Amino acid sequence: MRIVFMGTPDFAVPSLEALLKSGDDVVGVVTQPDRPKGRGQSLTPSPVKLLAQREHISVLQPTKMKDPDFLARLTAWKPDLIAVAAFGRILPPTILSLPPKGCINVHASLLPKYRGAGPIQWAIINGETETGITTMLMDEGMDTGAMLLQEKIHIEPDDTAGSLSPRLALLGGRLLVETLNLLKAGTLVPRAQDHTQAIMAPLLKKEDGVIDWRLPAAVVANRIRGLTPWPGAYTFLGEDRLTLYRAVALAERTAESPGRITAVTKDAIHVATGEGVLAVKELQPANSRRMTVAQYLAGHPSIGPGLQLSQHVTS
Repeated sequence: MRIVFMGTPDFAVPSLEALLKSGDDVVGVVTQPDRPKGRGQSLTPSPVKLLAQREHISVLQPTKMKDPDFLARLTAWKPDLIAVAAFGRILPPTILSLPPKGCINVHASLLPKYRGAGPIQWAIINGETETGITTMLMDEGMDTGAMLLQEKIHIEPDDTAGSLSPRLALLGGRLLVETLNLLKAGTLVPRAQDHTQAIMAPLLKKEDGVIDWRLPAAVVANRIRGLTPWPGAYTFLGEDRLTLYRAVALAERTAESPGRITAVTKDAIHVATGEGVLAVKELQPANSRRMTVAQYLAGHPSIGPGLQLSQHVTS
């Protein structure tokens, strides 16, 4: 088949790599425009664009999906099918109806759970112990199309969004090729989603990272895992912003108010929550590097019980 691939971040790369090894003809790649990145804010191509360039595949980077010039060039590729993985844009009806065999999306959840742009993060935030990949026929809704193949993957207790994403990406590439093989064999049977079971997973914003210490310790721990590495879960100690990376919920009670430091050990800062205590083991002060609590305490010997962590700067 003549396939156009649409994708942008690292998550999409294994899907494109799998297609390139599958025997089908990847005639072009569509990815988002180069974005400013780093301290110098220099324009940086997406991981998918870099792979396409290495493989000498034509690339389109539309700023608008309905741009007439983009649509004309996409149509000229004459795709039999469009494969999509973490592209980051909604496809208009003109594109959805273009390929005879439709548009197939690689989605990082067990649909209909976690529809939207943040399925990996929200599965961890919500304390799920399993997630997976669903390939689906795209329609005009937000991840509402008929499901094709689905495979589960276990979420480890210490998984973060950053550690889970690469495993899901590899699974996505394999499942995409399996989906196309079954499509060519004529044995693929689409299954409608049960829309009553849908859970949304909206795109996370930086302000979603602020920690509410009134929540139970287990909930805060899951939120830290789900927000790592982006946008990062953070709190304030006076005027200092601390991003928390590794924390464990302890099954101990405390009468201290949420956010109050209850104890400091050689490798953890214990913080009272709305229910239980959270042991923070890794963090990053503003304008510094990520470090263990032991390293942080070595440079901040005044940190001790009674200090208050809060959702905003306090003086």
